[in-house]
Amino acid sequence: MKIAIVEDDINMRKSLEIAMSAFKEYEIKSFKNAKDALKALDDTYDLVITDINMPGMDGIEFVKELGGKYEVIIMTGNATLQRAIESIHLGVKDFLLKPFEIETLIKAIERENKIQRIKKQKSVLHAKQESDFLGTSPVLEGLLHVAKKAAKTDASVLLLGESGVGKEVFARYIHQNSLRNKKPFVAINMAAIPENLIESELFGFVKGAFTDAHADKPGQFELANGGTIFLDEIGEMPYHLQAKLLRVLQEKEVRRLGADKSMKIDVRVISATNANLQEKIRKGEFREDLYYRLNTIPLKIPPLRERREEILQIAGKILEENCQKYGFAKKHFSKEAEEALLQYDWPGNIRELISVVERAVILSESDEITQEDLFLDSRVSLEKNSIEEMERNLITEVLQSCNGDMEKSAKILGMNKNIFNKKLKQYNLSGE
Repeated sequence: MKIAIVEDDINMRKSLEIAMSAFKEYEIKSFKNAKDALKALDDTYDLVITDINMPGMDGIEFVKELGGKYEVIIMTGNATLQRAIESIHLGVKDFLLKPFEIETLIKAIERENKIQRIKKQKSVLHAKQESDFLGTSPVLEGLLHVAKKAAKTDASVLLLGESGVGKEVFARYIHQNSLRNKKPFVAINMAAIPENLIESELFGFVKGAFTDAHADKPGQFELANGGTIFLDEIGEMPYHLQAKLLRVLQEKEVRRLGADKSMKIDVRVISATNANLQEKIRKGEFREDLYYRLNTIPLKIPPLRERREEILQIAGKILEENCQKYGFAKKHFSKEAEEALLQYDWPGNIRELISVVERAVILSESDEITQEDLFLDSRVSLEKNSIEEMERNLITEVLQSCNGDMEKSAKILGMNKNIFNKKLKQYNLSGE
């Protein structure tokens, strides 16, 4: 375990170095001030132990600059309740009052070490369980090979493919196989955030930046500092904000709304879309320079209908997981059910397969899941055109009932403004 000690008092610093040198499992590096520590800290460190009252940058400001990248233990000889509260808000788990016994510090270190081990074990298990849903077809194995190579770098990855093919699972796989896997993975769906909130959600804001900004709030990029940020549905990002995202990627810094200075960040960016970005570029809806910045390593994930050899494997894993989830005895698919799973085209891809199998597990009356339990025949009969027609009619009816009030209609339909406007354009509808 590699530990940084930041302490301005030379006697205290040397005492800690000598006392902790007896513990061979710890690699200790000490610094006389926070600025020196910030210059030297990198991804090899596991823990930071810092004093609060130091000249120049104090311990609280130092922890803020760390941005959650490391576990922190604070020590001080002059504690106040306000300081303790500030530390807790910054995510500090241990607050030691000087003077303290070295055993007290070692216990605090071991607590942090145990927490890190548990987090890592959970992350690895989670990544393994998710990667099982990706299948083992030759084309997927090839993509996973490229993804694993890309994971060892900080190159931007652009995941392409239809909705439901597992783009977020791929993004998490890349994160868990990277050197950033101890740090946060933050996923954001651009299509799900109202346009007027995207900037503050991504980059944060300071108190007073706008009417409802009653306190400082970090953005998602800050929260992902040291780790990975996954920008899903990147093609839905408003054009006027794309330049700001490009600047963040180029300068590796963000500025909260209302702030007078930027802050440095260290974030790996993975983005995804089911849209044709090159077509959007031609239409003037997506910046070409941003596209090239995001598209260092493109990975196109094929739809499930082009990977039929994986269907039964993935379905079996989903079946097993849901039997455990709901406390059912082990179940299996009948031969006819397996054939139906293989023949169906899966327009919703893996996401649809998960839904179909989970429902079948719940509704089946025996340990054998039959073709009828899957309800795939009813899905096949619902053609895409009829679904679109139903959606158009529903939007039309809601608009009429709201007397053309588009904001109220969107709220009733549960759509954000961006998606609602696209549906109006798709179906040639208007508030009139």
